Amino acid sequence: MPTHSSQCGGGRPASITHFRHLKVAKDTYLATSPTDAYAGSGIVYRSDCPSRPILDQIAGKWSMMVMAVLDEPRRFNEIKRRLEGVTQRVLTQTLRRLERNGMVVRRVLPTSPVGVEYSLTPLGESLREPFGRLHAWTVEHTDEIRAHQTDYDRRVQN
Repeated sequence: MPTHSSQCGGGRPASITHFRHLKVAKDTYLATSPTDAYAGSGIVYRSDCPSRPILDQIAGKWSMMVMAVLDEPRRFNEIKRRLEGVTQRVLTQTLRRLERNGMVVRRVLPTSPVGVEYSLTPLGESLREPFGRLHAWTVEHTDEIRAHQTDYDRRVQN
């Protein structure tokens, strides 16, 4: 059975000096440009890499926003009120996915009627800092990105 790093195009390149790389874990490297290749395959992110669906789930729009809102334990409706535009169905699915991935814990409160509270696990907490950096980058570059979008839209329409 292949290792996680071999499934993901990771592992240590044959000659580390010939590749631009990012060390993501002990003896696991990812290419930092699409032209980088590992083990001569030319594949940077393999389709059977187990991390791909997980990344898809935790990096999704609502997942990131839910985790940002969970700076403290919150009830479902409080989370929903803080995320303008999210439907009850989508929020429920997002919370279940985050719980399944170990990012969020769901706690039933001994109240009448029964209440449910969500909070980040230590694993979920570990994403707050990188997500915070991504959010800050987005805010910092919003005007520039919008200008590029407008320019692109003008070019495509003509």
